[in-house]
Amino acid sequence: MKLQRLGESELQVSEVCLGTMTFGQQNDEASARAQLDYAFDQGINFIDTAEMYPVPPRAETYGATETIVGNWLRNKPRDRVVLATKVAGPARSLDWIRNGPRALDRANIRAAIEGSLKRLQTDYIDLYQLHWPERNQPMFGAYAFDPAKERAGTPIDDQLAALAELIEEGKVRYVGLSNEHPWGVGRFIRLADHYGLPRVVSVQNAYNLLNRVFEYGFAEFCYRTHISLIAYSPLAFGHLSGKYVDDPGASGRITLFPRFGQRYTKENVDPATRAYAKLARDNGLSPATLALAYVIGRWFVSSTIVGATTLEQLRENVAAAAVSLSPQVLEEIERIHLRYTNPAP
Repeated sequence: MKLQRLGESELQVSEVCLGTMTFGQQNDEASARAQLDYAFDQGINFIDTAEMYPVPPRAETYGATETIVGNWLRNKPRDRVVLATKVAGPARSLDWIRNGPRALDRANIRAAIEGSLKRLQTDYIDLYQLHWPERNQPMFGAYAFDPAKERAGTPIDDQLAALAELIEEGKVRYVGLSNEHPWGVGRFIRLADHYGLPRVVSVQNAYNLLNRVFEYGFAEFCYRTHISLIAYSPLAFGHLSGKYVDDPGASGRITLFPRFGQRYTKENVDPATRAYAKLARDNGLSPATLALAYVIGRWFVSSTIVGATTLEQLRENVAAAAVSLSPQVLEEIERIHLRYTNPAP
């Protein structure tokens, strides 16, 4: 498994990262541990989780994912695992998490890290990420900025100062962002440089064949500022596996948790998905392998988060890292992209 440097950090992460948001909901502890063992044996050293997981978030399962990962981690050499987790921000109606949470302020960040460290049974987190911005910003399928929704929030330099304390105490090695936009990443960098605070090393955003908006300005920005993209949702909530093309009622996250798939209900998602699935099969590939190999192979992607509910799915996902798409297939992907441009931003 190829290793790549994360931003300007000392972290060398596998090009495939194991996502864990199904652990504790769709995967019980035994099946989750089997996935973790398989990934580790395949050379995957990068594990991504979050305090709010599993998804869909519920009070009854809050923290279950980190607990499962922690139970596994205590029997592994800690220095061979790059562990990433996230602090939940406000405005998502997660009232069972710190009564809101109401802000990404010092108190909330500190409470979040202490809880994560306990559940993960470790002294430190390699990459600590802000799960989403505190400020007004479109995300999770929304794409139009609306200044009428402006609200007060914790200043970014205060957020960085709180994270700096955790680094100084040895509880966090590096910090990153998630579900961010170029303005936010730029602001974090500028304030970090101005005040001598920790510089973010990565941004974890959705990127897949149905959502390539990262390429529109963000890729150049991250290249010139040495920020790594950790790509999540490379299979677009399962759409790009092709299973819903074959059977719209197939069991999966879209059918089990429809409100979390609203990003993929837009008009051109279905024809685009069908076109990519046909391209894959015409070239002797599964739709999932085509979609994953494309994301893993992009020059600006440092690591691609894969998730699965079965070991069979995980094996196929990990194997995609060894697949190189031909120039002809890449050309046809561009033709489909121009016909159905970003149907699920």
